[in-house]
Amino acid sequence: MVKITVGVEGMQCGMCEAHVNDAVRKAFPVKKVTSSHTKNQTVILSEQPVGEQALRDVIRQAGYEMTSFTSGPYEKKGLFGLFH
Repeated sequence: MVKITVGVEGMQCGMCEAHVNDAVRKAFPVKKVTSSHTKNQTVILSEQPVGEQALRDVIRQAGYEMTSFTSGPYEKKGLFGLFH
């Protein structure tokens, strides 16, 4: 599983967050996507890596600007993660 954290400028409210989330879901086969207008970021969990330029294009087409991109392995945290 891959965790991608993206800086997104231009989100002002919950509807903006939903707009970005929907655009990402439609463009890529992701497991989970959450956005925060207060943090100016979107976090994506995916089985497969997502290309930085492709993601930048999708976010731009939705009307927002991608300012940063970090990608790395994701391991589920929680009670059951302690016993690995």
